[in-house]
Amino acid sequence: MSGVRHAGVHPEHDPGTATLTVRVSGELDDACGAELTAVVVTHLSGPAPSRTVRLDFRELVGVDALGLAALLMIRRHTSAARAVLHLDNRPAVLERLLRQTNVLDHLTAADPAKAPPVTADSAEDPGSGGG
Repeated sequence: MSGVRHAGVHPEHDPGTATLTVRVSGELDDACGAELTAVVVTHLSGPAPSRTVRLDFRELVGVDALGLAALLMIRRHTSAARAVLHLDNRPAVLERLLRQTNVLDHLTAADPAKAPPVTADSAEDPGSGGG
């Protein structure tokens, strides 16, 4: 077995603009999501916290349910810190998942205080009613 790493989290912080930009590459899964969340939380809670968090998904090739859960957790932390979250360069696979789970608007709301809440019902496909 090789030690090939399937994902990467590459943060850059600009103290002049209080902006954290994190490039996410490979698969956004449980391991990558945990690392991404830790990086964001660290930069939101420090002596010079980030006011803007930009997640750049240009090199993302896949995302699973735990990756999505990490994005929701990051949104919770950025909202609590009153920081603005941006999901930049979303590939089709991420865009599709965000729309299917009905969390795109929640994750990309410009004003953290006005983000629509995510409930257990909002993750369901409204057109999939039984019958």
